[in-house]
Amino acid sequence: MEHNSILVEVWRVKDEMAREAGYDLHRLCESTRQWAAKHPHPGPLVGNASELRRMAAEYARQHPGSSVAALNETPPPKE
Repeated sequence: MEHNSILVEVWRVKDEMAREAGYDLHRLCESTRQWAAKHPHPGPLVGNASELRRMAAEYARQHPGSSVAALNETPPPKE
């Protein structure tokens, strides 16, 4: 079976983090909270498609003539 290289990397990092936390979920969560506090996200966070649409519309209003990523309601046709 051929694995997706991105998934293989995610699994590797997950295993490394679990090992570093001694396979203790509470320690893993605490270290993740500490890391997040030291490395705050620099930009807006999007929770769902409605928020993304609202943010894109607001950006387009504030920056007329600039391009904004388009949201497609339907997936592209299968080839």
